[in-house]
Amino acid sequence: MKQKIALPLLPVLFASILLAGCTSTRTVTVSLPVSSKICPLKIDGLFYETATGRTLLPVIPFIQAPDGSGQQAETKMPDGRVVKISVKPDGNDFSIRLSATPDADIVKWGLAVDAAPEEYFTGLMERVVDGPQQASWATNLTAAMNLRGETVDMIVKPTLSVYAPFYISSRGYAVFVKRNWPGRFDFCASDPKQVKIEFEGPSFEAKIYTADNPAALVRAHALDAGPPFLPPKWMYGTWRWRDENTQRTNYYDGTPVTGPFNSEFMEDVLLMKAYGIPLGVYWIDRPWGPGPIGYDDFEIDSNRLPNFAESVKWLNGQDVQMFLWIGPFFQGQMETNALAKGWTLAGQKPSKNNYPLADFTNPDAKKYWQDGVAKLLKLGVAGFKMDRSEEDIPESGPYRVFDGRSIRENRNAYPPMFLKAAYDVAEKYRGDDFVCMPRAAYTGSSAYGVFWGGDIGGTQEGLRAEIIAVQRAAVMGYPNWGSDTCGYLQQSMDTEVCGRWLGFSCFTPIMEAGPTKNRAFWNFHNPPGYDAELIAIWRLYARLHTRLADYSFEQAKVAHETGMPIVRPLFLVEPKAPAAWSNWWTYLYGPDILVSPIWQRNQRTQEIYLPSISQWRDAWNPEKIYDGGQTITVSADLQQLPIFVRVGSNVELGDLNREWNDAMAAANTRPDLKRLDAELKAWFDKEYPGMASSHE
Repeated sequence: MKQKIALPLLPVLFASILLAGCTSTRTVTVSLPVSSKICPLKIDGLFYETATGRTLLPVIPFIQAPDGSGQQAETKMPDGRVVKISVKPDGNDFSIRLSATPDADIVKWGLAVDAAPEEYFTGLMERVVDGPQQASWATNLTAAMNLRGETVDMIVKPTLSVYAPFYISSRGYAVFVKRNWPGRFDFCASDPKQVKIEFEGPSFEAKIYTADNPAALVRAHALDAGPPFLPPKWMYGTWRWRDENTQRTNYYDGTPVTGPFNSEFMEDVLLMKAYGIPLGVYWIDRPWGPGPIGYDDFEIDSNRLPNFAESVKWLNGQDVQMFLWIGPFFQGQMETNALAKGWTLAGQKPSKNNYPLADFTNPDAKKYWQDGVAKLLKLGVAGFKMDRSEEDIPESGPYRVFDGRSIRENRNAYPPMFLKAAYDVAEKYRGDDFVCMPRAAYTGSSAYGVFWGGDIGGTQEGLRAEIIAVQRAAVMGYPNWGSDTCGYLQQSMDTEVCGRWLGFSCFTPIMEAGPTKNRAFWNFHNPPGYDAELIAIWRLYARLHTRLADYSFEQAKVAHETGMPIVRPLFLVEPKAPAAWSNWWTYLYGPDILVSPIWQRNQRTQEIYLPSISQWRDAWNPEKIYDGGQTITVSADLQQLPIFVRVGSNVELGDLNREWNDAMAAANTRPDLKRLDAELKAWFDKEYPGMASSHE
């Protein structure tokens, strides 16, 4: 039904825009289809700010734009500048732009959107709450998906760093601010009746989406900001990594190393295969090169990683891809050269880390950095973990980057530029057979990469935060996301936390196991010990995740083509059900699988809302089928992530109980590392005669 976007002359001291089906003799209207749920949506409190303070905009008469594209209002302000407001319809949506002439001294624009008493807001960031990242995994934190009552500074912060200036409302609208400048959202924190939005910069532009369901809002934004990158299918296999790969003389059990590659890398690959744990990607984090931080000149440190090129070929022969860590800065001789050429980021002070950063707005600087990355691609590296593009980035002062932008405006734009630079060089050498995975994202990132959930705390609350993060990422238009299984900071080395995390990671698009304090589960805990239960849980969920690779890839295609994410919060599926908004720990993985990760230690039951779109079969007890539209409580031992399959779908998960029994049997039989090492050494000597294969 066609409704109206009304631009009334209200008797107040600020401009006001009403999205409403209402009419007024003092209103200029534009025909625009708008969801009846949001009638009326009032946008008011418009202002601009200079060094001398904030100026509210007065009532301004609106007229039809000369080109017929919408409506505009223009007025001369007491300070002499001319302010212009334009509103342009676009189907069910519209764009609003605020600008002024002259605008050189304007530092900020803002507005407010009215809010209903029980309105729900989500999006913006993968963090649970703004502020220090540790606040998102604080003990006794009650905040979850809903941002109501929260404020968010829209500037990409280390290290839980996936952001988008986009939020959705349960009233049927969403806001996407089309600016890289830092900003701030206040969701009824300072005024329970308003969402306040303010962004730095000389002008302001936002798109406001309207729809009768939140999934349509999410899809529309994802396509506008993307479309989301479609990775190769191999990305949906199981990943393994350590924070540092050390070259040792003995394996974990004392067996002497004689094989040709890095000892810890060989230990992981050989033992995973022996246990029946599938492997699709092995990534080696920094340090992998020479120099103080192991990143000089994009060269491989042959002492740490002997026979690296040959190790990549060995992996590829087993359908496994090699990843390496990279950052946006220069080291070694490249640092000296880049500084001499002026190819570094203005405003950055010398430091021992992340220095000097490349100015990716400078074509010469970008190419120089890309030439370094190309060295790794020529060795067969298939992708990159991309770090640090939100850390130590200069953000204040009079400095400008090469293309003329201030470093303040460059701050949020830097992560997408870093990602795009890597994407472009990888595409040149590998076509579409590569993956770039940064931890930082902003508008412009989704089309070029997949993402991981930063340096999360390795506690039960850290797991809780990541259950929220994957769903927030989905809402923001980042469908391919994964977390450091068992956490990165504050790693508890706890069997229960890690076991629950492995189940959760199985049902995220990226299942990466690591860094686990540079150990594997056969050498876990303090003091180190063999953890057969964790090995078995890892095997169970790695195999399940691998069996779902085709399904995951098909859902990635859907995300790329339509914007519908792979992980789907329940409110995207059944927005009319209150439980779909409150049962935040339960979500769909694609259209046919429902999971409900457990994050609390010693918890052995879970309360789950089953959407009314279908009946649901319990994957652990296939004889149990439940009607949708109800909340149930199920039992769940440590190895049992609650999983339900939509009745009538083609999804087959297999006999999970038998898989578990097989996994425990495999984990309780320790492989013979001496034999495995000898077999690898013999293979290498045959494939590469004359090259040293023994550990030195």
